Amino acid sequence: MPEQPPVAARRPVTSTHHGRTRTDDYEWLRDKDNPEVIAYLEAENAYTAARTAHLADLRQRLFEEIKARTQETDLSVPTRNRGYWYYGRSFEGKEYGASCRVPVADEDDWTPPTPAEVAADQPALPGEEVLLDHNDLAEGHDFFSLGGSAVSPTTTLLAYSTDVKGDERYTVRVKDLTTGDLLPDVLEGVMGGVTWDRAGESFYYSTVDASWRPDKVWRHVLGTDQDEDELVYHETDERFWCGVGRTRTDRFLVIESGAKTTTEYRFLDQDRPEAGWQLFAAREEGVEYNLEHARLGGEDVFLVLHNATGADFELATAPIAPTPRSGWQPLIPHDPAVRLEEVDAFASHLVVHQRSQGLTQLRILELCDDGVRDDYLVAFDDELYTIGSGGNPAFDQPTVRIGYTTMRIPSSIYDYDVRDRSLHLRKQQPVLGGYDPEDYEEHRLWATAEDGAHVPISIVVRRDARAAGKPVPLHLYGYGSYEASMDPSFSLFRLSVLDRGAAFAIAHVRGGGEMGRRWYDEGKQLAKRNTFTDFIACARHLVATGWTTPELTIAEGGSAGGLLMGAVANLAPEQFGGIVAAVPFVDNLTTMLDATLPLTVVEYDEWGNPEADPEVYDYIASYAPYDNVAPHPYPPILAETSLNDTRVLYVEPAKWVAKLRAVAGADVLLKTEMAAGHGGVSGRYKAWHDRAFSLAWILDRMGLA
Repeated sequence: MPEQPPVAARRPVTSTHHGRTRTDDYEWLRDKDNPEVIAYLEAENAYTAARTAHLADLRQRLFEEIKARTQETDLSVPTRNRGYWYYGRSFEGKEYGASCRVPVADEDDWTPPTPAEVAADQPALPGEEVLLDHNDLAEGHDFFSLGGSAVSPTTTLLAYSTDVKGDERYTVRVKDLTTGDLLPDVLEGVMGGVTWDRAGESFYYSTVDASWRPDKVWRHVLGTDQDEDELVYHETDERFWCGVGRTRTDRFLVIESGAKTTTEYRFLDQDRPEAGWQLFAAREEGVEYNLEHARLGGEDVFLVLHNATGADFELATAPIAPTPRSGWQPLIPHDPAVRLEEVDAFASHLVVHQRSQGLTQLRILELCDDGVRDDYLVAFDDELYTIGSGGNPAFDQPTVRIGYTTMRIPSSIYDYDVRDRSLHLRKQQPVLGGYDPEDYEEHRLWATAEDGAHVPISIVVRRDARAAGKPVPLHLYGYGSYEASMDPSFSLFRLSVLDRGAAFAIAHVRGGGEMGRRWYDEGKQLAKRNTFTDFIACARHLVATGWTTPELTIAEGGSAGGLLMGAVANLAPEQFGGIVAAVPFVDNLTTMLDATLPLTVVEYDEWGNPEADPEVYDYIASYAPYDNVAPHPYPPILAETSLNDTRVLYVEPAKWVAKLRAVAGADVLLKTEMAAGHGGVSGRYKAWHDRAFSLAWILDRMGLA
């Protein structure tokens, strides 16, 4: 077993932009077809294995703890659509689950069926039909991911997509649910899933260009070859991507073209297909909107959720026709204290997803002949929570399927009946072994950033761990990009850390969306440094208020959150006892300078364009983790990546690790999955082992191994 880390050869490559010269010693690691590169990554894996060999027993214990808490043979809450209840199953001892359905027994009964018990070798519900056995699909592959599955409106065909490499290029197949046979249709290189037309005779899908940007929407007619498919739409602006969907009413197909800050929709009225695809409202720089079809006051309208009148969005109505902004009529006016995020339309009500004061909210607008009869929130009493709705495919359903969780309350599925405003718990995530939420406490804390901004922190800990009032080890997580909100939620994995006496906290830093659009705007492009200084402020606040110490604080972030980890390691290494950087975007200057790389051009609105703008170049160069590695002490770092990742290429952490060792002599480990993508390994047991590896390293750094 290797006692010394691999040493990557220095092969300097010099580039010049805006008169600034930059030398990169490790760019040669980008060529993954080079056997020397693969050998280097494998040597890093061997070194990481050797350095963590003492944690093998702990890793196995963590895996067994996760397994023991999990109800391995289980059933999701069935969702009703077009005469069937659809649900997923999991099976003890199997990596993957199955997609199933049973017929609806009573058209007037919206209560989902429940089994008396669930056995791995028996149907979960009477009349069960297995649509897809994911274990069969994964057979013979090191990696497997189901990209999407869609039952045709006729309920007799199933189109599904699979990825067996981890590169997110999917293959679509169609299954005849009457016979169980596959149709001859096979489509390669598809982005995600498909959208059926109303007749179930054709479907629509997207493909990507060379830079992995979804740029084309196609229509495939069943029984024809893929090279005969009709190109419906081609998005030529390289900052935009496109995708296709269908309104809940089934009347409209829609194509969205979107950049980070601008969107545009086209629609096809399936009641009037001869009208063809129509542009709803032409794109305007900085204006985002989306479309949903609804019936208000007896009239068909488009619901337009947009930011043309304010940063936190307004809900408007528009006629069923191409309509410029001047024709949008406010239904829920813009409110700077409430960020409207999404709207779902049903026959009797609208559901608005929104957030205020850093927490999610679910808003119901009950409809009547005159329009809106009532407008209210679905209320819960916890200090910290996350609420949302999903699995509501039927336009005429009188219930709203709600998901609810806190950091101590397991994920809970409710049906909210709009007719009598009653809430029905359908299922709470099982936690085997005697879990009691009252053994834990959770709080919302506020740190003060460098510029005076108040940054929320969500934290959970066992009550007995804090009983003595002494600092405890703390696992601090952060992300802070793309307006993605890291809302508080429960985790089975996390219990293995909490039950050893540590706390877990989320720093809701700027660049995320927790506090509305302003929070995002203040953490991107030329304000990106706020993301990093917010995280450091949160870490310092947790120390100053007695929760922990710097030595006991272990930070973690992934993808853009990995960039955050690299930045805080450079800016405040003394604040952390260890850092986990998963698939980290740490060489962002190199990536953003190369328009041929996946996602670079569509990311200009997030990070800026350093190739075109010297101010942006200098700003990114001032914080890019790889470029700012310096000869000062760093905390121990675990970097994790995947060879087939198309979002953040493996080369970024590989180069970063090599430079950290060469420049700073840092204690850093690199772990590369050689057959996985951005989301890591596939299969739940593999994923549990993978997470156990990271948690064992974290616990070791906390002194809890």
